[in-house]
Amino acid sequence: MLKTITYASFGAAMMASTAIANPYAEYEGTTLIVNFPAHPHYDAVMQILPEFTAQTGIEVEVDQLPYLAMRERQTLELAQDEGEYDLIAYVVFSKADYVYADQLENLAKYFMNPRLADPSYDASDLIDGYVYNIGFAGGDRGYLEGPTGSLFGIPYGSETSVLGYRTDIFEKHGLEVPETYEEMLELACRIPELEPGMGGLASRAASGHHAAHAFLLHLNPLGGAIFDDNWEPVMNSPEGVAAAEALKQIVDCGPEGAVNYGFGEALGAFLNGDTAMYLDTTVVAGQINDPERSQVVGNVGWALHPMGTERASQTGGFGIGIPANAENKEAAFLLMQWLTSREGDKLVALAGGNPSRFSTHADPDVNAVFPHMATFGEALQYADPDWRPIIPTWGRINADLGTTLSEVLTQDLDIQEALDGVAERARATMDEAGYYTWQ
Repeated sequence: MLKTITYASFGAAMMASTAIANPYAEYEGTTLIVNFPAHPHYDAVMQILPEFTAQTGIEVEVDQLPYLAMRERQTLELAQDEGEYDLIAYVVFSKADYVYADQLENLAKYFMNPRLADPSYDASDLIDGYVYNIGFAGGDRGYLEGPTGSLFGIPYGSETSVLGYRTDIFEKHGLEVPETYEEMLELACRIPELEPGMGGLASRAASGHHAAHAFLLHLNPLGGAIFDDNWEPVMNSPEGVAAAEALKQIVDCGPEGAVNYGFGEALGAFLNGDTAMYLDTTVVAGQINDPERSQVVGNVGWALHPMGTERASQTGGFGIGIPANAENKEAAFLLMQWLTSREGDKLVALAGGNPSRFSTHADPDVNAVFPHMATFGEALQYADPDWRPIIPTWGRINADLGTTLSEVLTQDLDIQEALDGVAERARATMDEAGYYTWQ
């Protein structure tokens, strides 16, 4: 006998079904293996993962490695037919290599799946420059957004450049926080005169990656670029020369030994009170406020990256993506989505991480604990997704640029001649890779 179902009973049944719906039920009991870096943001992530498991029933095991060792391990794992990792964090400049080798999942099919995609996710709240920089490939210039672009990862641990300054030193001498490059460079050399033994501004400068990173910090704000629209090297333009001159002035007026500083040494100089200013990544805020690591707790203010010919700052940090050879891709997507949701982003921010949403930086609860977040959020609006080219040839060019700049800083090479040499070698590298095939 057929049972008659009235609209009322049908509606009640649907409401009851909706009330008990659990999008995670199918994956309960799954164990995900993820690969994260030993990094302050991901230390904070470790604190919130138990909440994900409590809400979803999905277990998470983390293989946490120093980020250079992480890259080496991923290079091996992603090349296997069946990989160990279900979700990975990757440094932004790894994106081009992984996508080009077809080792990351295109995320479109996951966001198109109504069983998996949370309708309240609000992707428009993610810091767009980082979505493009860390997540997109195949669009403009091959690595940015554009009509032909696709999403392969989501930013998680977004960093940009900001200016830290010693409020006590600035108040003591009646100094204004620099708004422009001209003001910053003038102060960088004036402070050692006002405070003998103290450097003006802590900066990376060591040969290789660190010198190149420091140069790039100044290149975009001063109107320069590595390549023009036709992939011709232009780091030797007048703007490039100005960026190298700025770096040399900062190092010359820095603390003793500044010419050999990597990231850790530059941060250490600021933490120890050896410099009055610091220009680099936002990720250091937690250490600067940690009395076990810092001698300047309570005496540091934050400001936007100074204005050059334009307002620009770095894009860096990490993204998270699903390996193409992962075993549990759908459950990994659910973890990715939860971590980068409004809820997950706020939780990791309160645990001391670097949020990736505009709303988190403006959140009153977050700012009550970390007052610098509002300034960091404003700085992220100016972060340039094309701060450095994310292409397979960049590692080789970057190494040459950093080595040459170190010689500029230590041997007083002529800046124009040095950058001309970098540009010539970069063009040969790009030619060999096929970038001029269609010209």
